[in-house]
Amino acid sequence: MRYLLLLLLSLPALAVDIGKLAPAFSLPSASGKTITSTQFKDKVVVLEWLNHGCPFVRKHYDSNNMQALQKKYKSQGVVWLSIISSAPGKQGHVTAKAAADEAKKYNSEASEILIDEDGTVGRAFEAKVTPHMYVIGKDGRIFYQGAIDSIASADIDDVAKAENYVAQALDATIKGEKIKIASTKAYGCGVKY
Repeated sequence: MRYLLLLLLSLPALAVDIGKLAPAFSLPSASGKTITSTQFKDKVVVLEWLNHGCPFVRKHYDSNNMQALQKKYKSQGVVWLSIISSAPGKQGHVTAKAAADEAKKYNSEASEILIDEDGTVGRAFEAKVTPHMYVIGKDGRIFYQGAIDSIASADIDDVAKAENYVAQALDATIKGEKIKIASTKAYGCGVKY
């Protein structure tokens, strides 16, 4: 027991702890722009790690759940950034043009699709899976990180039955209320760094 305690105490603190400032970033987008995190000062931002080849991502896009969330919260002033961190030569990697084509195919409502080919931003946020979700408050601090919802499956029928953690976090953040569940274990396909 003492050894375990010493081991835990020696581990570094996570860079993405709830309440800490989110790592700053700058990435190219599928639309040809360079997007920086500093552009969104005083805005609530959602980061969604994306890989359309992942069945867990497909669950949320094929059911229109992700697009409905994107549309709903963008209409309330939220910035929604989908990030593709798959490395060249790995499953899920796409060029900016292919990402734009996929966005059209899946009717994405994201504000921007960002390309993180070298995985720098994914690693900075410790994104493990697709879709790994983050909500960043207007003050630049991480308010939520983890799963999109409470049912870790690739079954479309589970979308309607699940508790949507991202929607709950966004509703609370927009209202200036405390988030009840601020961190969960993300589920999905491993990010292909």
